[in-house]
Amino acid sequence: MSCGARLAPFDIQELRDLTMYDELALDKLGDRKTALFLIMSDTDSTFNFLISMVYTQLFNLLCDKADDVYGGKLPIHVRCLIDECANIGQIPNLEKLVATIRSREISACLVLQTRSQLKAIYKDNADTIVGNMDSQIFLGGSEPTTLKDLAEALGKETIDSYNNSDTRGNSPSYGTNYQKLGHELMSRDELAVLDGGKCILQLRGVRPFMSDKYDLTQHPNYKYTSDYDPKNALDIEKFLNRKEKIHPDDTFVMVDADSLPPA
Repeated sequence: MSCGARLAPFDIQELRDLTMYDELALDKLGDRKTALFLIMSDTDSTFNFLISMVYTQLFNLLCDKADDVYGGKLPIHVRCLIDECANIGQIPNLEKLVATIRSREISACLVLQTRSQLKAIYKDNADTIVGNMDSQIFLGGSEPTTLKDLAEALGKETIDSYNNSDTRGNSPSYGTNYQKLGHELMSRDELAVLDGGKCILQLRGVRPFMSDKYDLTQHPNYKYTSDYDPKNALDIEKFLNRKEKIHPDDTFVMVDADSLPPA
């Protein structure tokens, strides 16, 4: 019953048509510079498992090709920007993949709203996944678990504490107490109200530091985005429904289907 329930979506004809043929050529992403966009609905999660399937096949195919064809490293680095990672379902063995794909010129960037989302999906393996990441960036948020883990990762700083005492009466006395104390570099309440233009970056082997977020409007290619000009937006329906134009000087190869060998 479990297998039947998992395969039930493939009874839909549109889904069968989508998965009947391999048009992505995932094993060739490391051969040449390629941009592949996996777009899913942000309100309906019915078919989000397809995205997880694509990533599973992608990692397996590229790792095998790197080992069998290129001696362990792909000629072109493949970077996976997995936005809304919590909404695509669980990627099998991700805790092992993130530890091994880097040596094959493959990297995965997981984008999450909160760290608790990762723990909800990958359970005990969530800490292993985070531990295998070379860099972490905090863009802001107020989720308690995320703030607690980040505050602990930032560590403490040394502060000087001065206490003055003044006792008045028949026998007045004065005293000054000086001591050094440990104080959180940034407390949870400070992280919760982090300036929207700031971020905290943690790199392996480097102490965490605060930095300004990059202003996308200053990028040289910003003029090609739809934010700069709505005319730059890609019309998916128009792109998928485009028709090939035939020109008088085009050449064609005629093949008799009856003469082909049986499949």
